[in-house]
Amino acid sequence: MTSVVVALPEPRATELVAELNLEGVAAVAAPAGGPAVFPDGCRAIIVPAARDVLTPEFVTACDRAGVRIVPLGGRETRALGRFGLAAALPSTASGWEIAATLLDEPAALEPDPDVRSPRVIAVWGPQGAPGRSTVAIQLAVELARRGRRTALIDADTVAPSMALLLGLGDESPGIAAACRRAEMGALDDAELTRLAIPLTTSGGTIDVLTGVGRPGRWAEVSSARLQAALTASRTWAEESVVDVSGAFDADDEATFDIAGPRRHAATVTALAEADLVLAVVAADPLGIGRFVRDNAELRRIASGARVRVIVNKVRPGPLGLDARGQIRATLDRFAGVTDVAFLPFDQRATDAALLHARPIADVAPRSSLVSAVRRLAAELDREGGGGATVGSSRGSSRGARRLLRGRGAPEA
Repeated sequence: MTSVVVALPEPRATELVAELNLEGVAAVAAPAGGPAVFPDGCRAIIVPAARDVLTPEFVTACDRAGVRIVPLGGRETRALGRFGLAAALPSTASGWEIAATLLDEPAALEPDPDVRSPRVIAVWGPQGAPGRSTVAIQLAVELARRGRRTALIDADTVAPSMALLLGLGDESPGIAAACRRAEMGALDDAELTRLAIPLTTSGGTIDVLTGVGRPGRWAEVSSARLQAALTASRTWAEESVVDVSGAFDADDEATFDIAGPRRHAATVTALAEADLVLAVVAADPLGIGRFVRDNAELRRIASGARVRVIVNKVRPGPLGLDARGQIRATLDRFAGVTDVAFLPFDQRATDAALLHARPIADVAPRSSLVSAVRRLAAELDREGGGGATVGSSRGSSRGARRLLRGRGAPEA
């Protein structure tokens, strides 16, 4: 069954077909510039990044057939951006490089009939803007796309940004009001729905609890309040994606009165209550170094959760050509981390999302970053929330026991 059509001039087409077949990708050559006819099982077509090839008719035909366009060579960046296509690969790209690019294709969205426990997913990252909020927003969209009722919670008390990134009003009550209601024992599903802002996206509707508006209001999101709010969120949403700040200050108790509020209590509480922690790390020497420094403290705080490292903004510039290999070797050697997911750097797509104050999937659906996050969401969805995974902690079963305790059932 053909999976890739190589529509390049000869002899390049024949050479590339042979290289792809060696990589385990079924490929066939087709006349360059010919009509858009796709054989059965075709899921991608490799074409020159030329203006006479990337016509509106050709892109429309590929969209209707569900065929991904992989441009090769050329400098038609404006045409690629107009059609929402990813940046072109070099004309000299080898078969293994193209095969690796094809792995970023969105996974098939097959419904999972299994009933799973709700999860709290904390999205954390060291200081330095590694892309925590961007990843949290796109992950929430992709989890909703897979049929999971998803809530997006801004618990960042240092630099809250969800309202600005999504074009929502700062005056909305958000997480601060939810915490106040939780302290009074009056936070239920109906109240959370009233406080949240429904956001319609290409993946479905997600409920957003915006942040505190001004960082100076951090004391409103105390540890006890946020813990109660996250417990209530487990019965309200199947997936609660919580965006937190990068600071958790191990010596917080030494600098503040133990009985008083703590500056980064929201971050510590979210990490401690989470079933899964996504540690977003910038793919540059500074970002990797900061994560290695904070890794031990992160594992201590989030001892009841599985920690998954997400390396964001991957590009060859700061780390040379083999950026992924160098990152893997560094994390394995200095942090003992081997389970790493990579997200590519797509400046055009993230700029478009900022310009329109929308999730990236809404403004650049063909972005390589969208595809990578979609694959990550598919992996997390397959892992589910009903039990522990290999090498992880108790996972969402811990959250299920907390729910039972809240309803008066004895803990096993």
